[in-house]
Amino acid sequence: MGDAAGGSNLAVLEALDSARTQMYHMKAIVIAGMGFFTDAYDLFCISTVSKLLGRLYYQPDGSTDKKPGALSQSSNNMVIGVALVGTLMGQLVFGYFGDKLGRKRVYGVTLILMAACAIGSGLSFGSSRKAVIGTLCFFRFWLGFGIGGDYPLSATIMSEYSNKKTRGAFIAAVFAMQGVGIIFAGLVSMIVSSIFLSYNKAPSYTLNPDLSRQKPAADYVWRIVLMIGAFPALATFYWRMKMPETARYTAIIDGNAKQAANDMQKVLSIEIEAEQEKLAKFNASNNYPLLSMEFARRHGLHLIGTTTTWFLLDIAFYSQNLTQKDIFPAMRLIEGPADVNALTEMFQISKASFLVALLGTFPGYWVTVALIDKMGRYLIQLIGFFMMSVFMLAMGILYDYLKAHHFLFGLLYALTFFFANFGPNSTTFVLPAELFPTRVRSTCHAISAAAGKAGAIVAAFGVQKLTYNSDVKNIKKALIILSITNMLGFFFTFLVPETMGRSLEEISGEDGNAGAGGGAPAAANAGVGVSASDVSRDEKFPASSTEWQTSMHA
Repeated sequence: MGDAAGGSNLAVLEALDSARTQMYHMKAIVIAGMGFFTDAYDLFCISTVSKLLGRLYYQPDGSTDKKPGALSQSSNNMVIGVALVGTLMGQLVFGYFGDKLGRKRVYGVTLILMAACAIGSGLSFGSSRKAVIGTLCFFRFWLGFGIGGDYPLSATIMSEYSNKKTRGAFIAAVFAMQGVGIIFAGLVSMIVSSIFLSYNKAPSYTLNPDLSRQKPAADYVWRIVLMIGAFPALATFYWRMKMPETARYTAIIDGNAKQAANDMQKVLSIEIEAEQEKLAKFNASNNYPLLSMEFARRHGLHLIGTTTTWFLLDIAFYSQNLTQKDIFPAMRLIEGPADVNALTEMFQISKASFLVALLGTFPGYWVTVALIDKMGRYLIQLIGFFMMSVFMLAMGILYDYLKAHHFLFGLLYALTFFFANFGPNSTTFVLPAELFPTRVRSTCHAISAAAGKAGAIVAAFGVQKLTYNSDVKNIKKALIILSITNMLGFFFTFLVPETMGRSLEEISGEDGNAGAGGGAPAAANAGVGVSASDVSRDEKFPASSTEWQTSMHA
């Protein structure tokens, strides 16, 4: 394999690495990205309706309490956290089958599961507290299971379709649809609650606790919001099923160089030699399983790096998103719960979530897309972790002061979201899709993502205990703890090498070279520039105007 230096060795993979950006790349981003739009919407819309569920099912008729009904702490953790548990399990299961059965073969199953369970969540059976919350948790677990499958499959498919110069931006663009989904979770909740509120006027809880619940209209609202999450998934199912299997899977795992060449010729409109004999030699030198000393030697530290950084990031990221409804009152973004009725409270929470997502969360994703192939993954991740740590520490220490200076509080809070997304929330998704060999790429991404969801579960079941009752002392403690987890993420980033500007085979060592290596700074200098050979390959494989559907076959 000594002749492989600087290249992926197989013509079909060289063609993918050097192909100019064209229509099929854009369609792949949209098709894979709509899955992430659905994922984010389904995971985060629950935080806009959880307070409403408390009023409807945990407030007795004729209540004389000073505050409206609220989900018990255990129920709140279950309703929010059960989907994250399902996501963790789905990531591991679908990630494994993505390597064993093919990326395409299991890709559509995730969408069907998401759509069916989003509808099921809204149709949670019965009217009693036990029946509704029980069935809601059941459907949200399986919803999360389907969402989990989208993480490794979408990332792997996009990385294997992409050219090496813009691969980071393409994968990040798929993940950036998460930001759009979070915005729509707030926007849809705001619109639906506003419509029902306009037709169902009611006094505040203080004036009339029973009428303030706005039954039965409020019971329809949360169900509609949850069920709307099914539509984006259903809208892209057809196109997802028409996507061809990735050439890397077909050639390297299935061992069918001819089929891989045929598929990519139709996508790229070029002539590619099948090279079956060269493929056999290529596979012979890379045929080691995940649980082997060879994998541990080549990629053990990389896997530790991707799992620890994603775990630490998601403790902070999901704590921010899932507990913001508890922090909003301190920022004066919403009124006190006793001063409003049920739908007004939901509208105000949704509006605040929408504004934070629009001004803080959303821009960070797309700044990453713009800069990831210029700055590199490694530097963006370090900057993001460091800035998140600084801002959260500042909010924790100065919390009492910031409560009286709402604009400054809101600014710091929004900046933590910005640097989460122009930072580790994006890069922890991109790196596992690039670092590992084709045979175990989906599985390794799944393991990394599952570690992240373990962090999200810590946020849902652990950090939420500190913010649940909006106790100032506990919120300050939570923010300082999150600052520490971010700083730990900063240091664990040093286990992750830079991948910018190199082919997947160069990064993983499948081309016969040493691979990504352990030292990120050294790796950051490798292959960043555009060489003359890159230019010549672009001329050899010209861009195609052929539409995606010409390449769509089973």
